[in-house]
Amino acid sequence: QVQLVESGGGLVQTGGSLRLSCAASGRTFSSYAMGWFRQALGKEREFVAAISYGGANTYYADSVKDRFTISRDNVQNTLYLQMNSLKPEDTAVYSCAADATKRLLGSGSRYYTSYEYWGQGTQVTVSS
Repeated sequence: QVQLVESGGGLVQTGGSLRLSCAASGRTFSSYAMGWFRQALGKEREFVAAISYGGANTYYADSVKDRFTISRDNVQNTLYLQMNSLKPEDTAVYSCAADATKRLLGSGSRYYTSYEYWGQGTQVTVSS
């Protein structure tokens, strides 16, 4: 079992920055891959970024590449998402997720069905 709790969301102006955190507990954090997803009101859940168990490999959606950075601290059992140059279209509920069956990233890492455990989400609102 893995428990995930996100924090760090809020209201920010266009061009601003936020850092999301996801605190994990339960199964050994350093043993599985992690991801961030988002869901805007009235839209489907969307892949944002993923990271391998040790942090050496990362993968981003084209829409956030070069603006967002995913990272993890396996001592603090925490996943991060640094979001820079935010745009109104980044407004969504952001959720972290654990792919507890895999250590490495693969072709399935962008699909929410690959992840077994989810946090409750944190709202990010970018004003224009």
